[in-house]
Amino acid sequence: MMLSPDQAEADLSWTQSDPETMLNGLKSAGCTSDEPTEGEEQRAKCKAEQPLSREEKRRRRRATAKYRSAHATRERIRVEAFNVAFAELRKLLPTLPPDKKLSKIEILRLAICYISYLNHVLDV
Repeated sequence: MMLSPDQAEADLSWTQSDPETMLNGLKSAGCTSDEPTEGEEQRAKCKAEQPLSREEKRRRRRATAKYRSAHATRERIRVEAFNVAFAELRKLLPTLPPDKKLSKIEILRLAICYISYLNHVLDV
């Protein structure tokens, strides 16, 4: 229920929020009708008359095949750049054997240890 600017919230009684009052409010907004219609068709009609919220617009836009395809392409490019960065970091780290396969977390931990070692060498 909408309040007018000069009406205080405390002035409202709980009886104003009964189901019949709410139903009358919906009828005046054009979202219900006394004519018997199929439920899905009626809901679609009511939704078509109401402006879409920002979130609903975003959801509908994201549901398109074009958007999903573009998003998947962007994600592939991002992951590829991420993997290239790890490969470059891996080349800079000394390991035995040099071609040993390391996980990303192992690469990060080894990089931390190697940086600490280099700092220690510079300090001595």
